Amino acid sequence: MDCFSYRDGRLHCEEVPAEELAGRYGTPLYVYSRETFLAHFERFQAAFAGLDPLICYSVKCCPNVHICRLLAERGSGFDVVSGGELYRVLQAGADPERIVFAGVGKTEREICEAIEAGVGLLNVESESEMEQLAGLAAEMHAVVPAALRFNPDVDPRTHAYTTTGRRETKFGVDFEQAAAVFERFGRTPSLRLHAIHLHIGSPVHDVQAYGAGIQRGLELVEALRQSGHEIDTIDIGGGYGAHYRGAEAPPAAEYARAIVPLLEGRGLKVILEPGRAIAANAGVLLTRVLHVKQAGAKRFVIVDAAMTDLIRPALYGAYHFLWPTQAGAWVPRSRDEQQPFPDLVRCDVVGPVCESGDFLAQDRALPPVQRGELLAVFTAGAYGMSMSSQYNSRPRAAEVLVEGAAGRLIRRRETYDDLLAAERVERD
Repeated sequence: MDCFSYRDGRLHCEEVPAEELAGRYGTPLYVYSRETFLAHFERFQAAFAGLDPLICYSVKCCPNVHICRLLAERGSGFDVVSGGELYRVLQAGADPERIVFAGVGKTEREICEAIEAGVGLLNVESESEMEQLAGLAAEMHAVVPAALRFNPDVDPRTHAYTTTGRRETKFGVDFEQAAAVFERFGRTPSLRLHAIHLHIGSPVHDVQAYGAGIQRGLELVEALRQSGHEIDTIDIGGGYGAHYRGAEAPPAAEYARAIVPLLEGRGLKVILEPGRAIAANAGVLLTRVLHVKQAGAKRFVIVDAAMTDLIRPALYGAYHFLWPTQAGAWVPRSRDEQQPFPDLVRCDVVGPVCESGDFLAQDRALPPVQRGELLAVFTAGAYGMSMSSQYNSRPRAAEVLVEGAAGRLIRRRETYDDLLAAERVERD
């Protein structure tokens, strides 16, 4: 699953003790395992090899330029959803032709940046956007490779906030609209509209939901081909799961067993956009206990990480396993909430932010902890640092990448000066 393990009661990232990294770089601290990143990426490569797909790492889940460079060197393409993400991956050395640019509300500037960069595919989400893209491409004397995102109206049975393939979401167009968009723009000189894109949500553990979505996509491809459109590419999106509790997410090979037979022999170039499945288990968030207090029947463990560092529990009610890095006799048997120890203490693990919703875990049974102890929040590599903020004027955390017995800083901790840097403007 990952390269974070307890040895003699102490948590290690690959070969480096977590306490050593926290002592060197401070807390809160994101720690990533290079080996885990590459192992998960290579599993997707192996599982889907029969399709020879373009695997585009979903940058939004963990966008650090050093991580992107690491994956680019292994042949990864990139799924980007903003001009900033495009800039990041280009700085990381990505091949522009291996970049797909999605997003429901691209600005004119972002579209022009994508055209200028020569991205391999622009995933378009509405008829209005297609019209805008065609006009901008004509003005720039370019022919832009484009895909239309359509909604297969499949329920992935995940959180409502991360369900994206139903008819009523803001993303893409429905089947009937898709055919009309191709009829209007399929022969536009400034566009090469040759692909469809679909993405049903995240995280999706039901492999049959992918099958249902792809079947709908293939129906659309066939209908478009019968209408005279040359469709040679299908982007089936991402959303593949990760292990938060233990082994709840299907492995890449299981997704592939459901997907590959559907797409073999179709004359289609296949694009995948995994993010969480590559990054989530590759990272932990280290945080130091500031105080422990009792308030009536409730026990609070107050730590120096907050919803500004990891918002997923507050935003989605998401579960992250959390445990002391110096476990002693309490070495966890799994990442599940229930641990087989009789002397655990139920508590809320909360941050310093002035919001009652600022928590990392609620009513969680943990070993007794004291001020100064270090805790690890697991499966934090995806949508952790990327969703962090400076709310309450809190400088954002540092990030460290570990390779074997060495760890290196890949993002320094922000300073108070960083908080004000963009505000240091001269008066009009």
